[in-house]
Amino acid sequence: MRLLHTMLRVGDLERSLRFYTEVLAMRLLRRRDYPEGRFTLAFVGYGEEHDSTVLELTHNWDTSAYEIGAGYGHIAIGVDDINATCAAISDRGGRIVRQPGPMKHGSTVIAFVEDPDGYKVELIQLSSSSRSATTDPVTATAAPPPGGC
Repeated sequence: MRLLHTMLRVGDLERSLRFYTEVLAMRLLRRRDYPEGRFTLAFVGYGEEHDSTVLELTHNWDTSAYEIGAGYGHIAIGVDDINATCAAISDRGGRIVRQPGPMKHGSTVIAFVEDPDGYKVELIQLSSSSRSATTDPVTATAAPPPGGC
């Protein structure tokens, strides 16, 4: 068994896709409209679905906003350089709601970003022993994409 995806309901799919692809540098992996059900599913992520956990963005055509609720926590993304990542996210129009620093009662360095629907995304500084050989996609792009979010 493996974790396949996490689903978020979003009020404006295009706005959310801009945030996740332009600000957080994920790739749109697939998108499909379901006219009979009046919804669209879009899957984004840093790797392919067959070997990575991805994010499913669900847009119900007749709903423009959702209340997040008290049970939801956050999505977490590991990053190589949390300060550079936060700077890149800010340059792309992302909203940092907790600046990088040690977590409360611990030493792991974290930060939080908020997506356009109010969902929290935690950034976690990876230790040198847990970093992969790949480049951090958020900081890999030299210039921020046009438009922002």
